[in-house]
Amino acid sequence: MRLGLTLLAGSLIAIAGCQRGPDKMPAPFAMTEDAMGRYCGMNILEHPGPKGQVILAKYDEPIWFSSARDAIAFTMLPEEPKDIRAVYVSDMAKAPNWDNPGIDNWVNAKDAFFVIGSDRKGGMGTAEAVPFSSSESARAFAKEHGGQVLDFADLPRGYVLGQESETASYGSSDPQSLDPDNAN
Repeated sequence: MRLGLTLLAGSLIAIAGCQRGPDKMPAPFAMTEDAMGRYCGMNILEHPGPKGQVILAKYDEPIWFSSARDAIAFTMLPEEPKDIRAVYVSDMAKAPNWDNPGIDNWVNAKDAFFVIGSDRKGGMGTAEAVPFSSSESARAFAKEHGGQVLDFADLPRGYVLGQESETASYGSSDPQSLDPDNAN
């Protein structure tokens, strides 16, 4: 009996040792001239505004997006892969400017603050969810360009998927609408 328990315990330890633990979140990739947008098939460096990248478990390279909004939409579409390890978007708080969002200033999309409904258009000339690493930077951008500040979990699915009117009003001149705690 003792031998049986010892063998069972040893087997359980061996099985546990073979199982893969939770993966550490991979680091973002720097944009290069080879980065082609998933949905547009174009070089993403040729477009203004924030970009996105999704890193899947089964690939060693990211999937690139010419806009942050497209990267977020990828996570919502039922036909896209679900083995997502990380989603990064350009941190526009650290971007040199709108036309040059930077090649290596990324923020985890789930930690970002997004301005939706601003007067700025994304990489393909459509409404953008403009990402920032800080709520202060997002509020300053919204004050200058209009829109509403939201965190990742509160982004409206219809806005992200382009199902709501591009001219829908988000935010207002009311300063409280620019506060992520009062967004909605």
